[in-house]
Amino acid sequence: MEKTVLPNVETLEHKWYVIDAADQRLGRLASEVAQILRGKNKPCFTPHMDTGDHVIIVNAEKVVVTGRKGSQKLYRRHSGRPGGMKTETFNHLQARIPERIIEQAVKGMLPKNSLGRKLFTNLKVYAGPNHKQTAQQPEVLTLKTTP
Repeated sequence: MEKTVLPNVETLEHKWYVIDAADQRLGRLASEVAQILRGKNKPCFTPHMDTGDHVIIVNAEKVVVTGRKGSQKLYRRHSGRPGGMKTETFNHLQARIPERIIEQAVKGMLPKNSLGRKLFTNLKVYAGPNHKQTAQQPEVLTLKTTP
């Protein structure tokens, strides 16, 4: 019988990528980022291990949605108290906290378990063109999807 070869955690290399979200569609951007975070773009992908890379997204305030989603797409949050539900449209949330839009879209595409929570910590989102991870020397990544 042949044994399944697992990637060695010590020798597994996690790269850093920078993605510019300017004029990118939200869902297409989020699905590509989720695959990179999960490691599905690598030949050593293993479903139960963190084989993915780190992703930095800049220009989060310039992400776009199609159709009338800007005024119709709702984001909900709850304080945990009775009557504590707050709803907000895409346009309002983009003006207030643009990072949260991309974070929620990517988080919804990751596994709903402890591995998904760990993978989500490898994502950094910034509203403007600058980021704090220059010491990691991230590589600029252009996505296949264009509007």
